Amino acid sequence: MRYFKYLLFSLSLLIPALAHSQVADTTLTLQQCIDIAIKNNLDVKKSELALATAQVNSNQAKEFMLPTISGQVDHSINNGRGIDPSTNTYVKQSFKSGNYSLSGDLTVFSGLQNLNNIKQTSLAYQAGKMDLQQAKDQITINVITAYLLVLNNTELFNQVKNQLDVSKKQVERLEILEKEGANKLPSDLYDLKGTFGDNQLNVVTTNATLKTSKLNLLQILNIPYRENISLQPINADDLAKQTTNSADQVYDIALNQLAYIKAAILRRQSAEKGVSVAKGSLFPTVSLYSGISTNYSSAAQLNGQTIGYYDQFKNNYGTQFGVSLRMPILNYMQNRNKVALAKIQLQNNIYVEQTTKVQLKQNVEQAYLNMTSAYDKYNVLTDQVKAYTESFRTAEIRFNAGVLTSVDFVVAKNNLDRAKINLINARYEVYIYNKILDYYQGKLSL
Repeated sequence: MRYFKYLLFSLSLLIPALAHSQVADTTLTLQQCIDIAIKNNLDVKKSELALATAQVNSNQAKEFMLPTISGQVDHSINNGRGIDPSTNTYVKQSFKSGNYSLSGDLTVFSGLQNLNNIKQTSLAYQAGKMDLQQAKDQITINVITAYLLVLNNTELFNQVKNQLDVSKKQVERLEILEKEGANKLPSDLYDLKGTFGDNQLNVVTTNATLKTSKLNLLQILNIPYRENISLQPINADDLAKQTTNSADQVYDIALNQLAYIKAAILRRQSAEKGVSVAKGSLFPTVSLYSGISTNYSSAAQLNGQTIGYYDQFKNNYGTQFGVSLRMPILNYMQNRNKVALAKIQLQNNIYVEQTTKVQLKQNVEQAYLNMTSAYDKYNVLTDQVKAYTESFRTAEIRFNAGVLTSVDFVVAKNNLDRAKINLINARYEVYIYNKILDYYQGKLSL
């Protein structure tokens, strides 16, 4: 029994450790990162709450079309002089009384305020949906950018480690030659040791940059930092593809696809209905009303006999029905000021819509220019890497054969190292700007 308890205790300690190890070694895909970020992002949650509020407002606008029905029950105990509700005369005695009523009211016409309010709040609700989609799109593009930055830095880290391995092998080779007295120029060893030190520093610096980019990604996901987290790589062939649409085509598509553009248009349309709602307050309001009522009094008598509760409740029953016309004549000019304010709000929404479209045009042009520049740079660097690769291959053969100085070898190596790093950066730069253009076109495919 004691052994069984010890075993359970050991497992209770081991299971969390295993679970943490599995989590720490998790390989996340881009889609998983996006799903986690959207689930945990507070801006998305706030947009969901704002949308829920807009939905309630939209429902309330529709419910204003329903009649209002209310009931009222009054019971009182009177002492001394008071009005007997059964005879509507003064009596000087103690008695109990009760009044019961049920009334209803239905607005028939109010300058079409209710109908326009339904349209206004419905448009605002649709704009809220676009705001929620925009929040999701924004966090998606942020995750994609951060995810690609981690992949980019991962490739850079692997590249500088390869550069370090090349330098290390050359230093080890020259150290052997130095011991054997076969090294023609002692300075070659120290030149390569200096290069080896530079490569070590690059490894340290690049590793720190990689960790920082991982931290940035996990902070966007709103989850704790894990140094050992790994990301699923993206097909290298997809990284350097160029968007086929022109900047003008991207802009035209964005006007019809982008969530925050739709939101700006819907809010301008909602503001137009807001003007109509305000103007409706200038018109008369016509409504129908009806009601039923009855009452009871303990002082009620007939032929000297007290009338019972049920008989009073039935005999005192009455109904009413009517039409009400309410005309706004003067109320401190509030209604006309409501119209003026609604028109100002409409003009503000028009400016917001126009500004949004202008900013979109500028952003698309800038992103397209960045993408084409990065793509051109990528093509140049591809050819440069090929040339420097062959140059370094030849330089390494000649240096190992002792017919090339260490200075020339280091120059050839540094040229190739720099070109490879620039190529990695350019490849991911092209992909990021393509994804930004995809975002503008409403097609954030992964």
